Amino acid sequence: MRRRWMSAILALTMALALTACGGSNSSTGTDSADSTPAETEIPADTTASGGVGEDGVFTVGMECAYAPYNWTQMDDSNGAVPISNVPGAYANGYDVMIAKKIAEANGWELEIVSSAWDSLCPAIQAGSMDANIAGQSMTAERMAEVDMAGPYYYATIVVLTTKDSQYANATSIADLAGGTCTSQFGTIWYDSCLPQIENTNLLAPADSAPAMIMQLQTGTVDYVCTDMPTAMAAVAKDDNLEILNFSGTDGDFQFASEEERAENVNIGISVQKGNTELTEAINSVLSTMTEDDFNALMDEAISIQPEV
Repeated sequence: MRRRWMSAILALTMALALTACGGSNSSTGTDSADSTPAETEIPADTTASGGVGEDGVFTVGMECAYAPYNWTQMDDSNGAVPISNVPGAYANGYDVMIAKKIAEANGWELEIVSSAWDSLCPAIQAGSMDANIAGQSMTAERMAEVDMAGPYYYATIVVLTTKDSQYANATSIADLAGGTCTSQFGTIWYDSCLPQIENTNLLAPADSAPAMIMQLQTGTVDYVCTDMPTAMAAVAKDDNLEILNFSGTDGDFQFASEEERAENVNIGISVQKGNTELTEAINSVLSTMTEDDFNALMDEAISIQPEV
């Protein structure tokens, strides 16, 4: 009986010891498991794959409504790319062509996200997109919010009017005095260029480039201020439109310096502040292209843009 009792005591002691050992192992395992989530909660190193994150996906924001830079179409013709947040829709245009070149050269998967114009830079700042390739000028104001790679295009500032307009033969911005006009919201065209024209009736800015062009076509305004690619794309679809290009003359829009002029005609790619690896990865691709290459690609984009 005593031996049985002692055997029971011994068995219980061994069981407790084993349990304690198991508890120690379990505790060690739990500490290890606890440390793993702590590590995974740390934001992924955005420089792990050329600055786009460990998943290797290059997430690019654009309006998808700013031809010929970017637009929406309903099929994948001419190399269009699916818009990830608009099921069944595809993006194409100059910006998409540039994005594809950058992604291919760096071995990244390309994702296109449709975004409103005034949400583009905030999305970069929040880290929800890697880059905006969206026809954005490299202004000092914008570069205070984001870093910019490029330029990836040099866009002359022009005025667009109709062939039957009283302003169709204007040779300088002085000849546009007294006209009713507008441009797109959040652009140098609206904020700095149009106010230089005397006695204008400057209407509220349009939400998008198509809305701006529509106001011209419907006679709401006499002319709009935009860049050459946007104007060329509009003329390609409507032969009643006329481009007024004052660049290189004393009658052109004025800037405080040539540096300021350059930053407003140079079109860049915005990335998050401090993401130098992504900026350099993008610039390494753009540096292989000449201005003629950019122009040829833009001409291609204009030639394939949808009719509507």
